[in-house]
Amino acid sequence: MSDFSDLFTGNEDFVKEFKSQDLTGQAKKGLAIITCMDSRIDPLRIVGMKAGDAKILRNAGARVTDDVLRTLILAAYLLGVNRVLVMPHTDCRMASGTEAQIHQEILDASGVDTTSIQIRTVTDQISALKDDLLRIEGFPLLPKDIKALGAIYDVKSGKLTKI
Repeated sequence: MSDFSDLFTGNEDFVKEFKSQDLTGQAKKGLAIITCMDSRIDPLRIVGMKAGDAKILRNAGARVTDDVLRTLILAAYLLGVNRVLVMPHTDCRMASGTEAQIHQEILDASGVDTTSIQIRTVTDQISALKDDLLRIEGFPLLPKDIKALGAIYDVKSGKLTKI
């Protein structure tokens, strides 16, 4: 699809069924979920929540980047977040090769050299997850009492395993 008409057609259908829930920007359950951009992941349903309960932050590989930390500052101080779940998943493309391999695959597929940016691939998801949790817990601009937990989501079974 070279244009975006399908999105607006879909939105017309959405509007027909839409019922405002009078939600605010606050995270009613005090939770932020950092997860992957993978479309197989429905973060609110995975943890038994609904719209308005949590803030959802997504990127390739569910990594705690500088932008994620920036967003957590806003969420913690302005939007009611006091808990953070970092939730990478099984069968993740960002865990399927080294940084160099992914850069080479992009170059081979497109001719574009991406080595000037960090992709943040992982060869050990559990180790990377633990490092990301330490980034949150040690970040000086976040509240000292913010809680962080890591869990890996299994895309085949739906199970969330605490790390």
